[in-house]
Amino acid sequence: MTAAGSVQDHLSIRPEVADALAGGRPVVALESTLISHGLPYPSNVDVARASDAAVRESGAVPATVAIRDGRILVGLDDAALEGLATAPLGSVLKAARPSLAAALTRAGWSATTVSATMIAAHAAGIGVFATGGIGGVHRGALGGPGGSQPPTFDISSDLEELAKTPMVVVCAGPKAILDVPATLEVLETRGVPVVAIGQADLPGFTARSSGIPAPWSVPDVDGAAELARAHLALGLGSAIVLCVPVPADVALPDETARRVAEQAAREADAAGVHGPALTPWLLARVAVITNGASVRANTALIVNDARVAGQIAVRLARR
Repeated sequence: MTAAGSVQDHLSIRPEVADALAGGRPVVALESTLISHGLPYPSNVDVARASDAAVRESGAVPATVAIRDGRILVGLDDAALEGLATAPLGSVLKAARPSLAAALTRAGWSATTVSATMIAAHAAGIGVFATGGIGGVHRGALGGPGGSQPPTFDISSDLEELAKTPMVVVCAGPKAILDVPATLEVLETRGVPVVAIGQADLPGFTARSSGIPAPWSVPDVDGAAELARAHLALGLGSAIVLCVPVPADVALPDETARRVAEQAAREADAAGVHGPALTPWLLARVAVITNGASVRANTALIVNDARVAGQIAVRLARR
């Protein structure tokens, strides 16, 4: 198995997705790490199916991205979703920009993170992507207060991808387990607009608000689509991040979300967890601390983001 050739050379686009792209109809890319690493079975495949359905209800075509046996699959059918969801524990590689070549030169499944999904979707001609929350600057990445701890420089490759791949990314904000102010600073420095839809505060992933004013806000989906269209038309080369608050009926209280994120981060530091294993560990720990409430919020926001992304893709396709 060899990875020689461009990203396009490795694409296997599902016929339904290819037909929609050829006809100028709206398509929404969906990532696959939430299936392999984000949620347990069968919740993982249930959420993937619900996200597909939400995109379709909005009038767009879903295209979940994953890698199998050296091919980048753009659009998974139900059997493929089930196969990825039930792959043996530890057998699925998390594919990001740094590990994309490795994923393409191994047998079996690899699930795409935000960065790898953006690379594949852009290569396929898809302009809108929905995910749960974006990665960013982890707590402690820049060191402890007053030099109390050395910096870990643990910063997600998502941020670099957002800076270099022009795409509309719909999410519920940076994951609450991150250093959110530092994440926003990096995105600003790299020229990535971050926009809240329907509120002045930046959404807090599993909470409605992060407690931080959003760099920019628009009143509704129509405003978000118009701003996204204008940003992409400028040809600046970066993505635009549209942040949708988690549905209110399942959202964690704002203060609770912040408190448990800080507690989980301290425990991860004490346990020496870092690198690619950190985010799944933190999310699992937050789920335990909240007695599963964070999982309910996470699943709801994933489906909601897919729905909103479909609505935005439909509006962008009209022109």
